[in-house]
Amino acid sequence: MSKIASLPLFHQIAGSQVLVLGDGPAAEPKRRLVERAGGVIVEDLPRAIDEGVRLAFIAFEDARACEVAAINARCAGMLVNVVDRPELCDFTTPSILDRDPLLVAIGTGGASAGLAKHVRLRLERVLPETLGALARALEAARPLLRQRFPLGTERRRAIDVALREGGPLDPFDPQSFQHVADWARGTGTPSSGAVVELSLTSADPDDLTLRQARLLGEADVLLLDGDIPAAILGRARADAERRMFHVEQGLQGLSMTGSGGGLEGGKTGSGSGEQGPDIPLAEGLTVILRWRPDATAS
Repeated sequence: MSKIASLPLFHQIAGSQVLVLGDGPAAEPKRRLVERAGGVIVEDLPRAIDEGVRLAFIAFEDARACEVAAINARCAGMLVNVVDRPELCDFTTPSILDRDPLLVAIGTGGASAGLAKHVRLRLERVLPETLGALARALEAARPLLRQRFPLGTERRRAIDVALREGGPLDPFDPQSFQHVADWARGTGTPSSGAVVELSLTSADPDDLTLRQARLLGEADVLLLDGDIPAAILGRARADAERRMFHVEQGLQGLSMTGSGGGLEGGKTGSGSGEQGPDIPLAEGLTVILRWRPDATAS
């Protein structure tokens, strides 16, 4: 299993006190960040300790003052961020792309704030301004979705199908938020199932392409052709149905797309006639995983 350098969390601080120490250009962005999140700024360390503050930003110009304040705040039970001193930080602050209530946080663990900023700027150009409206519309549709899909697994699959690329609620479509109500009522354009075939040659999940990893994470049904490594299956949804697949079943009647390159590539095609006897073509995504470790990458 691959490791991550830090645990990304969204901390709700509205109405809570947050310690911010320091003046000048290093401290001011932290004050603005706390205020945007609804926090109440405290600028006195003894007061913060007495009142049980749990979050601290330290931005003194003097390096030694930062070290002393960080030790005292941490000993009092606070989580500490020291500006430009990642070795003294319990947490770092990401570059934030705001599509309220949707937030995209981009962090480098303190390695390069500039890199995080420029990744955010690129994403700003491709993520629609209406993503927040889509999030609010989906929140408003929850009661109706619970009525239509009483089981949590059914709801998750329905939402996955709707939000996929080209789906009725595709997040990259600026107008998707306008379709949520009709979709939730079941009066929108019905979606059909899809089958994707992926051929894998490596047991290392880090060798998966971005598209292959995304499809594994979205699949409702996995058809396993061969002894697929556990590390690869670990990238799939825990509630995805898993079945063994045999070549003699055939692929008749299935609309398919290949893996688009990646570990080996995949065969792309479509057929006509009757559907294979054991291959489900449900209102979700079926992924056929073929284990071909001896194949030559194309």
